[in-house]
Amino acid sequence: MLYGRLDALREQTRTRIRDVLRMREENPQELSERESYNALYTDKLAKYTAAENGLCFGRIDDVDESVRYIGRIGMWDDEVDSEPLLLDWRAPLARAFYLATPASPDGVARRRHIRTRGREITALHDEILDPDAADALTGSADGSAETVSEGVAGESALLAAISAARTGHMTDIVSTIQREQDVIIRSHHRGVLVVEGGPGTGKTAVALHRVAYLLYTFREQLERSGVLIIGPNSTFLDYISQVLPSLGETGVVLSTVGDLYPGVTARTHDTDDVAAIKGSMRMVDILKTAVRDWQTVPSAPIEVPFDTYTLRVDKALATRARGRARSSRRAHNKAREIFVSTAVDLLASQYRKAISAGIDGGHDLLDRDDLADIRDELRADPAVRGVLDSLWPMLTPQQVLMELLSDPDRLRTASGELLAADEQKRILRARSALFSDTDAPLLDELAELIGIDNDDDDEAARAQWRARIAEAQDALDILTGSAPQDLEDDLDPEILMAYDLIDAETLAERQQHRQYRTTAERAAADRQWTYGHTIIDEAQELSPMAWRMVMRRTPNRWMTIVGDPAQTGSPASAGSWNDALEPYVAQRWRLQGLSVNYRTPAEIMDVASGVLAQFAPGIDAPRSIRHSGHAPVIEHVGAEELAAAAWQNLAKWRDEPGTAVILAPEDLVEQVRDASAHDDANTEVSVLSVREAKGLEFDSVLIVEPGAIAAQSTRGMSDLYVAISRATQRLAIIHHAALPAGMDQAASVR
Repeated sequence: MLYGRLDALREQTRTRIRDVLRMREENPQELSERESYNALYTDKLAKYTAAENGLCFGRIDDVDESVRYIGRIGMWDDEVDSEPLLLDWRAPLARAFYLATPASPDGVARRRHIRTRGREITALHDEILDPDAADALTGSADGSAETVSEGVAGESALLAAISAARTGHMTDIVSTIQREQDVIIRSHHRGVLVVEGGPGTGKTAVALHRVAYLLYTFREQLERSGVLIIGPNSTFLDYISQVLPSLGETGVVLSTVGDLYPGVTARTHDTDDVAAIKGSMRMVDILKTAVRDWQTVPSAPIEVPFDTYTLRVDKALATRARGRARSSRRAHNKAREIFVSTAVDLLASQYRKAISAGIDGGHDLLDRDDLADIRDELRADPAVRGVLDSLWPMLTPQQVLMELLSDPDRLRTASGELLAADEQKRILRARSALFSDTDAPLLDELAELIGIDNDDDDEAARAQWRARIAEAQDALDILTGSAPQDLEDDLDPEILMAYDLIDAETLAERQQHRQYRTTAERAAADRQWTYGHTIIDEAQELSPMAWRMVMRRTPNRWMTIVGDPAQTGSPASAGSWNDALEPYVAQRWRLQGLSVNYRTPAEIMDVASGVLAQFAPGIDAPRSIRHSGHAPVIEHVGAEELAAAAWQNLAKWRDEPGTAVILAPEDLVEQVRDASAHDDANTEVSVLSVREAKGLEFDSVLIVEPGAIAAQSTRGMSDLYVAISRATQRLAIIHHAALPAGMDQAASVR
């Protein structure tokens, strides 16, 4: 019945899309309406399509014998509007499905988990929450009844879900959300909510389901402003990309910090020491100085021919104009008009004195209107413009940053004592080098200092608009000139012409091509877009400069921040949550913890806990709720055998279901990849650095040379902790160098 209703809704929506596309628009308003309806129905169709898999996954039998079905979307009976056929999992009436326990059943006698494949039921898991009402229940799932234990609801369904093989994309947890997760997902806290939890606690899944819940609950607000999700890398964003559509939400912007600056996609990756320098707050003052260094005064007077006279742009004139522009406290490009205007005034005074020199009595030959004309001529004069442009040029963030990082003299002047000589040398690069992921926050900071609204909002765009208005005015002038001249005077006012109904600017707007884009599309292309809510995953990795960039996009400070300080791998990290958030929200942020590890089996977590104890003895690892039955294996091999041994060990898992990965130190990744070049069976296996695997999970993980991973940076032990905890079923480790302390305490060593 439910799938029949879904099919009807889907076909109804397709019909409406076809009707909308057949509409004939006669004016811009009708075109706008057509595009809006098309976007609305297309989003609905995407929601219905995504709901196909696992449409209904739960049922609640209340003690009063009423039944509620829980699913991905809400559906209602056409004939009885007040009767829901299927409750959206985000609806208040569905919350008992996640929160009810034997101690607090909330009126629920039985909770049923329904597992499906396609449109067929494959398993039922029942939990009896109120034994007194059990006898009245009908339709029991034979042999599948259970009770809630250790705070884990729907244990059979949960274990079946988390033990299933991975597919390379993240799956939602909507059918197995646990109580501590649900509290976070449905939190109405309108400030900064920090969700902290160790590996496998479901931090990312909770954050994504929170997005879906907020869009459901605060749809009117968030549909206008959009939601931004920031992840650690593009692989991670691809990994989570299917979760929100499966929950019925598609209008969300996904980005890394490196890609958050529109028009500039991060193409390179800085080393840890360079990233730490660029990510520090010292860069704010360095960039301010770098912009001011473009506001120059001449060391010697510059002579400018004008009319039959020679004017002088000297240090005093430029200093006075620069001082007035700087005192306005406007951004560089916006203050340039004040600089030019002041310099032109001073040059006009020079011209007036020159033209009046030698006149008896010192009479001024120029009145106020004459001076105004002279100023206009000076402003338009190519020689004058060229000199003033050289002293206070129009800038772009890309231009300033490229010059700063490629010119030793500019960098030395801008940094002063903020950067040591060796630090300056490390961040210098070739002028032709591509921008890196850590450059995006610097470009964003420069855009604020320079006064760039958006990359396409420049002088050329404004000039194009002025030209369009002039063209429209010419058209109206032609209509005026061609109006009938032989009308009687008393009739003339009664004859309406085009210029009586429309002005040049309105006519120009009518000829302008408008783009009708979704909120997410417009937000992604607009540097100054402010989002209604922002989610940051792996937030412990963000540098202070990255935090500044993100906070500009969330001025309302409504954010969900997800991370684990123990998994911090970047030396550029801001440090503690308080260090990162205090400059923006002081102490006005809330911390929520996740304590249960649903992903990593206990056998593997024992190894990870040994590593954690070495570098963070005060932090407890999350408690694993299951065992995989596969003991981790550690094998010592010869130095020349590492790459080949990795693939030989991986071959033992070739017939196992799910995904597999090899994690290696950054300087060994290419060597390990090359070792598989002649083995077609390995084409589906990725070889990644730990940085690239951040936030991901795999059924089988093989780690190469853990000692090298631990030694490759100041946060190397944290990286090793991350690497070990990526596995959901099997873990193997091969090494030649000595193992880091704590690694062999719970593994089978060969």
